Amino acid sequence: MNRLRIGDYAVISQGAHLCGGSHDYNAANFQLIAEPITVEKHVWICAEAFISHGVTLPAGAVVAARSVVSKTLEHSWTVYGGVPARPICKRTQHEH
Repeated sequence: MNRLRIGDYAVISQGAHLCGGSHDYNAANFQLIAEPITVEKHVWICAEAFISHGVTLPAGAVVAARSVVSKTLEHSWTVYGGVPARPICKRTQHEH
């Protein structure tokens, strides 16, 4: 079984969907594909965002409300939004 890893100070808001699996639509048996999701420290996943299997959200990233993340995000301390999620702006870095 694959895992969901959530870092310190991460926030996952209401209605966010972290989807750890899918299916191989080309396989005759519709084989399950399961991959881990990693949410690093200080990440905020806003309301109703969708995070796909195999994705890593880097430290300090913000995923805007109702955004879709289907690939690992490249930049730490960056706000992402849209469908698919794209960088919007940098975020001020605050470490505890």
